[in-house]
Amino acid sequence: MAEAFKFELVSPERLLVSEEVDAVIIPGADGEMTVMARHAPVMTMVKPGVVTVRPVSGAEERYVVFGGFADILPEGCTLLAESAVAVKDIDRTDLSRRIQDAKEDVADARDDAARTRAEQYLAHLTTLEAALAA
Repeated sequence: MAEAFKFELVSPERLLVSEEVDAVIIPGADGEMTVMARHAPVMTMVKPGVVTVRPVSGAEERYVVFGGFADILPEGCTLLAESAVAVKDIDRTDLSRRIQDAKEDVADARDDAARTRAEQYLAHLTTLEAALAA
């Protein structure tokens, strides 16, 4: 059995998770990463995606996050999300709206840097939409 550590998932609206977990899978900016107890200290940007939480107390939980960053220490992990919701509570209409807004942002981009950021965000959202449909 894996050693437990403290995990918190926080959005501007509320604290979604604060509990002892065996592992957390985070969609980091450089790829998906699994965090476990005694992980080396690191701070990473979080891209839009699904965070999988394996609590000590029960069944695996999944949350959709729309960006943010994670602060990982040997004794715990805090993920500060720009926006987050439990997968079971996901509003497919909201996701579709975000995708439409991202498409408009791509079309309205005034320079290459803004267009690239908007295209990356749109790609993350459409990948997320496909993952949730599976």
